Amino acid sequence: MNSQALTLPDRPAPFVRVISGLVLGLAMFFAQAMAVDARGAPESFADLAEKISPAVVNITTSTTVAATADGGPMVPPGSPFEDFFRDFLDRQNPGGQGEGPQNRPRRSQALGSGFVISEDGFIVTNNHVIEGADEVTIEFFSGKTLDAKVIGTDKNTDIALLKVESDEALPFVSFGDSDAMRVGDWVMAMGNPLGQGFSVSAGIVSARGRALSGTYDDFIQTDAAINRGNSGGPLFNMEGQVVGVNTAILSPNGGSIGIGFSMASNVVGKVVDQLKQFGETRRGWLGVRIQDVTPDVAEAIGLEEASGALVTDVPDGPSKDAGILSGDVIMSFDGTEVADTRELVRVVGNADIGKAVRVLVFRDGKTETLMVTLGRREDAEAEPVPASAPATEPVEKEVLGLTIAEMTDELRSQLGLNPGSEGLVVADVAEDSEAYEKGLRAGDVITEAGQQKVVVMADLEDRIAEAKDAGRKSLLLLVRREGDPRFVALTLD
Repeated sequence: MNSQALTLPDRPAPFVRVISGLVLGLAMFFAQAMAVDARGAPESFADLAEKISPAVVNITTSTTVAATADGGPMVPPGSPFEDFFRDFLDRQNPGGQGEGPQNRPRRSQALGSGFVISEDGFIVTNNHVIEGADEVTIEFFSGKTLDAKVIGTDKNTDIALLKVESDEALPFVSFGDSDAMRVGDWVMAMGNPLGQGFSVSAGIVSARGRALSGTYDDFIQTDAAINRGNSGGPLFNMEGQVVGVNTAILSPNGGSIGIGFSMASNVVGKVVDQLKQFGETRRGWLGVRIQDVTPDVAEAIGLEEASGALVTDVPDGPSKDAGILSGDVIMSFDGTEVADTRELVRVVGNADIGKAVRVLVFRDGKTETLMVTLGRREDAEAEPVPASAPATEPVEKEVLGLTIAEMTDELRSQLGLNPGSEGLVVADVAEDSEAYEKGLRAGDVITEAGQQKVVVMADLEDRIAEAKDAGRKSLLLLVRREGDPRFVALTLD
């Protein structure tokens, strides 16, 4: 193809030049606007580091470690070093009596980081930094050291609140809004990596809303270098506000590979406020067991979207008192839409104990609002949760890839169920079936089908027929295993 200058057809050259100039001018305008709006890398982090350094601390803990049972190093039997170590220990502890150097309790030290949040000496760090410690020593950027006492801890978020007593007001930093942080924003971490003392690293927010293994996890992922000893240290935004507490890294070798996790400040701030006020956390408790709503479950119950939290069990507690039922889908809590179980747990945990809240549930094809007065989660966790009834077997029938049996006293005994337990027992599961893929196994007990109780085989058959008549593509089953319930939707033939 011949190379030609692009022109507008049927227009004189001067018009083309005007349009070209206009386009060039607009391009320069938008380029300048984008340059002003975009946050480029700062020329230096030095001013920020100088500003916040006095509020960041190194933490040293000391713990008494009990002596090992054999009083010495572990040497494999038959090892060529076995005789050497035995002779060495015998010399250190003649006669094998009393407490020689190897079987006396010893002191162990650990290092971590933290930051001061008030001029009167409150300090935030990770719970795992100070857990089990007999002594906690705080080293400030100035070199001054003070002993600290533990005010309170929260294992769920791995946060601890410490307090030091100082004759003078201490420099401190404030929490920022972690929800305002965007992927790509610059952040700076500071702490005591690998025991090397005060050290700064910078990077960006790599991801938001990460969950590791905790119920209340809300981690900011960052590529700012975080290593052992950084635990409990702050992650700062560019205004010098704490937007996260450096807690964990993902690494095959124990060192930073650019995947670090900081607990979001909006979670930490609430925990710290409660620890400061009560010395412990006080989270709201709804009193339900829940699971996420999958697309097949949503279809089975007539829900338009796979969202909300599906209630699998309602033990004695606030929800049972309010009338929430197994099979309800919690759509909103106290005016906040519930996307999934993780979000429900978080918003309930942040709610005040004793508060009466509106809970919107989806039940039998329509929504209903219930008022629930929240309990305290910590009190509920201290009590054993009563297991709900299961069930299964003889009078067997194959349906939906399952071999089902009606419940008998013999089956109750074999499965360790309570007398009077009802339901249909799964005797076998076809390995090429959808039921097997979704985790159903022999010994499971089906207690509900189509959100109605099933006791005999005819109950299940009726529920299948009703679902087909209603045009449903799947049937929702409530399955219990060792007392733990979950909903499973199976496709109808």
